[in-house]
Amino acid sequence: MKPKPLIDKLVTLEQEIAAERGEFTFLALFRREDSHYWDVVVAASWLEGDKGEAYRFMAEQLQSHLEIQEILTISRIVLIDEDNPYLEAVIQTKDGQEGVVEVRDEEFFGLPIQRGYIITAKRPNVAPAIEIP
Repeated sequence: MKPKPLIDKLVTLEQEIAAERGEFTFLALFRREDSHYWDVVVAASWLEGDKGEAYRFMAEQLQSHLEIQEILTISRIVLIDEDNPYLEAVIQTKDGQEGVVEVRDEEFFGLPIQRGYIITAKRPNVAPAIEIP
């Protein structure tokens, strides 16, 4: 069964946070093979400073947007650094596809994922190198 209300709320959450803090590089809901709970997996340049603050911020945002029953289906928040070597491969999973992309029985970030929903996946904005004459 697709957790549509939860996914819809995460799409809204992503849009609201992006407008306030900046875009996400990656946002997904993954259920690992060995779990009955969801992981919220995120990457964004603005999350890469103080990890404790990043976890607190994401937890507060989830709590303010989700019902208690939805929160209880989430196991953890996973922060992914934008320079994670697996991130590019995961981004390619959604490459060119609009909207939420469902994935099943695949491996992401070295973990077997039974089911997942990729909400946002795009290459990080990297400032172009400046040539000095």
